[in-house]
Amino acid sequence: MYTVETTFTISAAHHLDLDYESPCKNLHGHNWRITVTCERDELDKNGMVLDFKTIKRQVHDVLDHSVINDHVPGNPTAENMAKWICDVLGPVCTRVKVQETEGNVAVYER
Repeated sequence: MYTVETTFTISAAHHLDLDYESPCKNLHGHNWRITVTCERDELDKNGMVLDFKTIKRQVHDVLDHSVINDHVPGNPTAENMAKWICDVLGPVCTRVKVQETEGNVAVYER
């Protein structure tokens, strides 16, 4: 099994639709730290699991300096962001870790 992992930071805003009172209902931003893990049994024709530039183009470039609500369906929690990223990258993506703030991390694993 071959594995690649990349970590990057995006600056983006979101607001949450919650069934309780919270300042997170208001538009606010974070400097999100995202770690993506991709795996394959065999490398592709280029000798890669997935090109790091593909991850950057499909995730970083879409979400950075955006309103997450415009991209992630439903309530754009860190948990839902992690799953959305995994789905966007396809079956080679096996794990996404989204750190919203220091000490607050959500992980989605396939």
